[in-house]
Amino acid sequence: MSSPPFKYSNSVIIYPLLIVFLVWLVFWYQINIDYSIKSFGIRPYKLEGLLGIFTSPFLHADLDHLYNNSIPLLVLSLALFYFYNKIAWKVILYGILLSGFLTWLIGKSGNHIGASGLIYVLFSFIFFKGIFAKHYRLIALSLMVIFLYGSMIWYVFPIKDGMSWEGHLGGLITGLLFAFIFRKQVAKPEKYVWEQPDYNEEDDPFMKHFDENGNFIEVLPEGEPVQVSQIKEEPTINYIFKKNED
Repeated sequence: MSSPPFKYSNSVIIYPLLIVFLVWLVFWYQINIDYSIKSFGIRPYKLEGLLGIFTSPFLHADLDHLYNNSIPLLVLSLALFYFYNKIAWKVILYGILLSGFLTWLIGKSGNHIGASGLIYVLFSFIFFKGIFAKHYRLIALSLMVIFLYGSMIWYVFPIKDGMSWEGHLGGLITGLLFAFIFRKQVAKPEKYVWEQPDYNEEDDPFMKHFDENGNFIEVLPEGEPVQVSQIKEEPTINYIFKKNED
């Protein structure tokens, strides 16, 4: 199965910016109009707490919480929409639902809010999907994600009070699960001609312009190859005669 190579489209930038803008818009509403919406997070083991699965990614405790989530959310969603555009919305929407439900199942009593659960979904999916694809461009993306956000792995453990490590763990598990589920639906990027298994250098029109010594060969209209490196032009000598009037 083959797919077209990675291509840029306006959605690569518009959708991630729209998601981050929506998160900031909800925070503005929370601060300026109705602060009580902050309570609509995930409340584990409570039926009314299931509503928070849908609302918690858009709610944040304060400006620092929002800022710390906005940058990785933007960067990871940009990578998702560029490299996995066809399933990007599935990963985001289903990721919110499944990671939120896992948080509801394993979370401790309290009000779990923030987009970090979704961020861990994106982090986990992009990393493991690149590894499973075994394609150098996607593996490079995985390594870049680890370089930028590898320290996030520690926050799936209860190492900090007041932090929803259960939401992080739920997101990490969800991303890994999606990497398995979508491993066949998203094919590897199209290979270049010279990467194809049936590639024959002798049949490549471009390679025919080089001889066995690596010299470039210019093909004339008559079809006769001439080695440019061996062409020697006869020098032209111009004589200027000036009459002596003395």
